[in-house]
Amino acid sequence: MKFTKMQGLGNDYVYVNCVEQKLEHASEIAVQVSDRHFGIGSDGLILINSSDVADFEMEMYNADGSRGEMCGNGIRCVGKYVYDYGLTDKTQISIETLAGIKYLDLLVEDGKVKQVKVNMGSPLLKPEEIPIALEGESVVDEPIVVGGTEYRMTGVGMGNPHTVVFMDDVEHLEIEKVGPLFENHTCFPNRVNTEFVKVIDRKHVQMRVWERGSGETLACGTGACAVAVACILNGLTEEDLTVTLLGGDLQIYWNKKENTVYMSGPAEVVFDGEWNQ
Repeated sequence: MKFTKMQGLGNDYVYVNCVEQKLEHASEIAVQVSDRHFGIGSDGLILINSSDVADFEMEMYNADGSRGEMCGNGIRCVGKYVYDYGLTDKTQISIETLAGIKYLDLLVEDGKVKQVKVNMGSPLLKPEEIPIALEGESVVDEPIVVGGTEYRMTGVGMGNPHTVVFMDDVEHLEIEKVGPLFENHTCFPNRVNTEFVKVIDRKHVQMRVWERGSGETLACGTGACAVAVACILNGLTEEDLTVTLLGGDLQIYWNKKENTVYMSGPAEVVFDGEWNQ
């Protein structure tokens, strides 16, 4: 299996060009290649496929082998891959995902993609659409008891489920303890990605993320989008803000008039290789 390891702000995946090669048992392979001691080491596996409804399809698996609907950092790397590796010469492309078709603008410098802007679509706010097992039209600043402690959460769907928790200090958070408790809480029927957020000012927030199926990662694009939406719903920031993650910064803009979230950030190749199954 020929592969390319890529990362967006440290959120790293193993990418396989399945336009030109076929791959069976992807879920099992995702677990194997993601292992950072006995495998390649990654947050998961992403297959780049042909598509009947878009330019390409992104088929994503988390590190535990579960299928993921969408990955913001991952889709930026897909955009870089298909251009840099000659699968397309277009700088505006569409990618099919389980969360719908996403549209990418590729910023090219010296023949390589340096930055990718993604139209992430409209956020889902109704509990049954996220999903969150609560009643009402939205989940904004709602109490939730996790591990005996009460938190306030805001739910946002970005093709995958997110809950955003605001706090004064995220650096000293014992995320490896509280993250799994959120992920597997009965309030979230499909499990959940949890973002723990400190608001720095009206244009800048800091976040750490516990990703469903992968644990803490250095970055999460859909999570950063969910954080921006949650910040605005709670009246904490402007519509255009910088989200600082462990791996770096993403620029997120929620155009409320269009009800569309845009994400801009880098994508980089780490190395190419061959995996002997």
